Amino acid sequence: MDIKNRSILVLGGWGLVGSAVCHKLMKHDPARLIVTSLKESEALDAVEQLRREYPDKPADMFVPRWGNVFIRQAWKDTPREELLNDDASRLGLVEDIIDELTDDVLNRSAMYRLIVDEKPDAVVDCINTATAIAYQDIYTSSRAILYELHRNTLTRASTERLLASLYTPQLIRHVQLVYRALKDANTTMYIKIGTSGTGGMGLNIPYTHSEERPSRVLLSKSSVAGAHTLLLFLMARTPDGPIVKEIKPTGAIAWKKIAYGDVMRRGRTIPLVDMPFEKAVEAAGTFLLDSIDAVEQTGENFKAPFIDTGENGIFSLGEFEAISAAGQMELITPEEIADSVVFEMRGGNSGHDVIQALDGAVMEPTYRAGYLRDVAVRKLMQLERENDSDSVAFEMLGPPRLSKLLYEAHLLKLVVSTPAGVVDASPEDLSAAAESLLKANRRLRSQMLSIGLVILLGDGQNYLRGNDVKIPPFRGDRELPLTPENLEQWAVEGWVDLRPSNMKAWQERFQRIIRETNALPEDDTSSRYIFTRQYWSNFETIEPGKVAAWIFDVEEQGTRMKD
Repeated sequence: MDIKNRSILVLGGWGLVGSAVCHKLMKHDPARLIVTSLKESEALDAVEQLRREYPDKPADMFVPRWGNVFIRQAWKDTPREELLNDDASRLGLVEDIIDELTDDVLNRSAMYRLIVDEKPDAVVDCINTATAIAYQDIYTSSRAILYELHRNTLTRASTERLLASLYTPQLIRHVQLVYRALKDANTTMYIKIGTSGTGGMGLNIPYTHSEERPSRVLLSKSSVAGAHTLLLFLMARTPDGPIVKEIKPTGAIAWKKIAYGDVMRRGRTIPLVDMPFEKAVEAAGTFLLDSIDAVEQTGENFKAPFIDTGENGIFSLGEFEAISAAGQMELITPEEIADSVVFEMRGGNSGHDVIQALDGAVMEPTYRAGYLRDVAVRKLMQLERENDSDSVAFEMLGPPRLSKLLYEAHLLKLVVSTPAGVVDASPEDLSAAAESLLKANRRLRSQMLSIGLVILLGDGQNYLRGNDVKIPPFRGDRELPLTPENLEQWAVEGWVDLRPSNMKAWQERFQRIIRETNALPEDDTSSRYIFTRQYWSNFETIEPGKVAAWIFDVEEQGTRMKD
C-alpha cells in the first residue's frame, strides 16, 4: 500500500510503539493521521508533539481521538470501575459482550464508531489488547464470588462483575467489532502490534503479579494474546476483507524517556508512608491486609530517577537492569517495531508478520484427502441403497440452517427428482407435494423432528416439532412470542419451511444454478470452472450436499479463501 496521501488511524498513538509508528509514517507523507489514546490529555499531547515536530504540515492533518474503545461510545470517557459500580451500566457491559452482535450493539460501540466515522485507509493497532482484557483479573472476581457463596451473601453485583471480566467473550466481541468496522469503512489494511505476554520468556518467567510462579494473570495475558492471534489469522482468511498482519515483539519494549520525578503506579503517585520502630507490631495472632493506625502518612510522594517504558510503566534503575539483562526479557526498541510495521504496510516482507508465518506453517487440505473423499461419498451412497435409508442430516455439524437446507433439498428431490422439475412446477404444487410426502412418510418426518428441526407447514400457521428444538436457541427464556418477525427469522435459521414462498426461493436458486452453468463454454475442458454440468451430474438428480455447499459458497459468501 502506498502510504502517501492516505488516511491512517493509529490506535494507541500516544503510547511507546504508537508514537514511534506515527513518526515512521510521517516519512511517507500520509494525508491524515488519526491518533488515539485512552485519555483526552494523552491524545491532545500526542497531536501537539506531532504538530511541533512537523511544522510544515497542515495542523489539521493530525486528528486527536480518545476514550476506551472496548466499551460503548456513550461510556468511552467513564472509568471502567465507575461503570462496574453502577447496576445499569454494569449490566450493559455484560450484555454488550454476551448478547448476539446486532446493529444496535455495533452502532453503540466506541471502536466501531471510531473506525466507521473516520474511514481510514489503514489501521495500526498499538493498543495492548491482551493486557486490557486479561488484567481485569478473572481470578480476583472469582475469589469474590466464592467468598460470598461460602457465606450465603452472593450478590448480583459480584456475579455481573465476574461475567463482565470473562476473557473469551470480550475478545471475540472485540474482533467481531473490529472486523465489521473495517469492512463497513472499506479499510484496506489492519496491522496489529501483538504480544507474547511474557516478553518472550517461558513458563519459568520470574516476574509475577505477587502470585505463584508463573503468574496466572500473566499467563492469562499470554492466553488472550494467543487467542487474539488465531482470530486475526481467521480474519486474514476471510474473503473481501482487509489485509491483516500482526507484529508480535518478544522482548521488553523500551523506552520513552529517562527522568527524575514522581513514581507513578497505575497513573497515580505513590504516597510515602512510615511506621516508626516504637510502633512495631508483634508478629502474633492475625495479620491484617487492610491499613492499620500505626502507619503514618509523611505528606510526601515517592520520587526517584526512572525510565519510562510506556504501557509497561516506569522502572527503577535496578528493575531496568534486571529485566533487560542478557538471559532475561532483554530489549527491543519501539523504532524497530515501527520499522517492521511500515515496511509491511508498504508491501514488504519483514519476516516478522505472525499471520504470514502461521499461514505458511499450517497444513492445508491435501490431494490425498480430496481423492479419498470421493471414495467415502460413493461408499455412503452404496450404503444408502443397500439399507434403503437416506443419509441427509443429523444436526451434528450445525448450523441448524444446514440441516434445514439439506432436508428441504431432499424433499424436493423426492417429489420432483431434478432441478428442472423444481423450476417447472408451481410453488403451491411443490409445497403441497412436500407436505403430502411428510404426512405419508412417518420415518422421514420423525428423523427431522428427532434431530431438533421444526417443520413449518405450507399454510404458515401450523408447525410440527419434537421434544427438543434447535431454533430458536435457548438464551435464558423458555417462552418466546410467535410473532410474524420471529417466525420469519426462525424459518430462515433452521425451520424446514414448506410454504410456497420458500418453494419459490428454491425455484429461483435452481434457476440461477442452471442458468450460470449453461452459460459456461461447452468446449472449455480446462480446470477453470468448478460448477460445471458434470459437477451437477448433468442435472439428472438433486444432490442436497452439493446444493447446500453452493448456497454457503455463493449466496452466503461463506467460501474458503485458501485452497
